[in-house]
Amino acid sequence: MIVHIVLFNFKEDNRELNIKKVSEMLEALPDKIPTLQSMEVGINYSDAERAMDLSLISTFDNRSGLEQYAIHPEHVKVVEYIKSVVTESKVVDYEKIVN
Repeated sequence: MIVHIVLFNFKEDNRELNIKKVSEMLEALPDKIPTLQSMEVGINYSDAERAMDLSLISTFDNRSGLEQYAIHPEHVKVVEYIKSVVTESKVVDYEKIVN
């Protein structure tokens, strides 16, 4: 199983609205992208200096599934919007051994 984690910080302009919109856009993807096995989206409540605004944790059966997700037109639309409203993002992809 492949785990794909992305963390986002948003621009101040319309910040709360954009966080909510991105969350909703991401949460709609599992019904549209067959290789996307699961997705969890979390809106941060911590005011810690190192905190990020939004997290995404998604899983795929294999690397090919993640690669197909990355180029899927529905995902690409979401990414285009995200790029317009965030100041930074961080990603971690790893293989989780499932027994």
